[in-house]
Amino acid sequence: MNNQVNKVYKDIYLAGGCFWGTEHFFKQIEGVVETEVGFANGHTENPTYKEVYTDQTGFAETVHVKYDPQVVDLEFLLQMFFKAIDPTSLNKQGHDEGTRYRTGIYYADAEDLAVIEKVYAEEQLRYDQTLVVEKLPLKNFYTAEEYHQDYLDKNPTGYCHLPQSLFEFAKSASAKYSATKRD
Repeated sequence: MNNQVNKVYKDIYLAGGCFWGTEHFFKQIEGVVETEVGFANGHTENPTYKEVYTDQTGFAETVHVKYDPQVVDLEFLLQMFFKAIDPTSLNKQGHDEGTRYRTGIYYADAEDLAVIEKVYAEEQLRYDQTLVVEKLPLKNFYTAEEYHQDYLDKNPTGYCHLPQSLFEFAKSASAKYSATKRD
């Protein structure tokens, strides 16, 4: 007899500049069960990294985050996302510039929009400038080439626009969040 409960996972797609660092950031969070880097919401089919890099395809470098909602909720994931980006910077994060580096929250489940709007409104209160993070339904997502997957695990000293301290922050904030959720 199988005593294992069927897990129901949820998905959110987050564009936070270069997807190498964004993916590594979300991998630190307890309850994130899988990440995959790729390209979202563009207007061509099966784009390659080289094509997306031209900024002619309309795609954003994006991380598909699969998470266990019994361990971590969307609100916490989005709060963490906003800590890893400059939400007032249009088409630029760190030294990376171009429309492929725009920020965005792309949802596959329309029921997630209420949480997205709530967190977005709370974040907007922290800034004088208008936030430029897209909030859109996921139109399409194409997985990036294999060498981009888990890039910073494979290349620990590889380029990243996010500071190492942010990864440590994600790990510790996640642990604190998980502890309060269990209590």
